[in-house]
Amino acid sequence: MSTTQTDRLRALLEPLAAEAGLDLEAVTVTQAGSRRQVQIDVDADDGVDLDTIAEFSRRVGQVLDESDLMGAAPYLLEVGSPGAERPLDEPRHWRRAEGRLAKVHLTDGKEIVARVLESDEDGVLVEVQPVKGRGRPKERRLAWAEIDRARVQVEFNRKDDELLDAADDLADDLSDDSDDDEDFVDDASEGADEGADR
Repeated sequence: MSTTQTDRLRALLEPLAAEAGLDLEAVTVTQAGSRRQVQIDVDADDGVDLDTIAEFSRRVGQVLDESDLMGAAPYLLEVGSPGAERPLDEPRHWRRAEGRLAKVHLTDGKEIVARVLESDEDGVLVEVQPVKGRGRPKERRLAWAEIDRARVQVEFNRKDDELLDAADDLADDLSDDSDDDEDFVDDASEGADEGADR
């Protein structure tokens, strides 16, 4: 059974990613002029930072240089994380997308836009957004078998509930503080009145 270069790369890199606590999400080899470009995407439950990506990239470069997998021709190595509009192909992708909006293509041909609430081994609970903003969002349970494909959507106008809650708490704290200030002013004026009576 023959395997492609991408399959061989994936087999070589998956153990390296696991050692680094990462999931190997994608391996793509393309021709870029006279050299090849190797694009590798990795991710983790808590996301990946630049230091993690840089360290993993160094390790991958060493292993590829030591192997004959890329041959003698030059290649460009790029290591990154999946983009903002990442596809949701695996249960772990759905888990990492909790709270995000996704466009979901169902196996019956329908398409929905829904917020990912939670996921487990059987499927995902989503909040389906109303069409054109009419109506209220409705929760819906989707089994994995019902989902053909899905992709995270970028939201430019989302009002983050946590930020709104924090703003409300801050406003409450400020109003409580202003009540305390009023009490202080009242106490001070009473003291001044008492002093004037003496």
